[in-house]
Amino acid sequence: MQEWLILIASGMVIGVLVAAPIGPVNLICIRRTLAYGTLNGFVSGLGAALGDGFFAAVTAYGLTAVAQMIEGYSGGLQLAGGFILVGFGLQTFFAAPVVANLRINNGEIEKVRRTNLVTAMASTFALTITNPATLIGFAALFTGLGSVAGADGSIMAAGVLVGSVILGSSGWWLVLCTFTGLFHGQLTETRMRIINQGSGLFIGAFGFVVLAHLILDRWLHIKL
Repeated sequence: MQEWLILIASGMVIGVLVAAPIGPVNLICIRRTLAYGTLNGFVSGLGAALGDGFFAAVTAYGLTAVAQMIEGYSGGLQLAGGFILVGFGLQTFFAAPVVANLRINNGEIEKVRRTNLVTAMASTFALTITNPATLIGFAALFTGLGSVAGADGSIMAAGVLVGSVILGSSGWWLVLCTFTGLFHGQLTETRMRIINQGSGLFIGAFGFVVLAHLILDRWLHIKL
């Protein structure tokens, strides 16, 4: 019983360690929480948690063929991820500020329509799985925490570990979005516009870094 508890705790820690570092998904969830409320931000975080769960499953179950396929298409995945980030950045930068569920655009005020939660989740899931480096991170974390925390290495143990990773990651998004949600509807138009532009710049910058790294890596490979 103790081994299973350690396994669950280890998986949850891994989930938090993967989700917590500030990156584009964190910025997207924070911005969506401020603009559309806690539920939208949390559901966006769940998309990233499911993406983390996918990579955790590949690592925990030792799906070598899938891992090799991901590595084989890493260039294409990074390219797609880079363009998605740049697109998100531009969309966020130019987005009309939403304050207290009202969108202010060129002096005109309109009520924000109900957001599509499925789209919100799918977008962050796509961002997460287009980052092949996450697979390497999971392999390192799993090894560092003692190869499935000393459990028997069975399919059930791997499943519990994957579920715990998703639970830990989801817990992070719940805490982050709940805290951020306290400020939903309390921001002015000017501050919300600054948040949109600032987060848009950072998200777009992440995308440009990914694309620049990919181009540089290909150029060095050709030169060598």
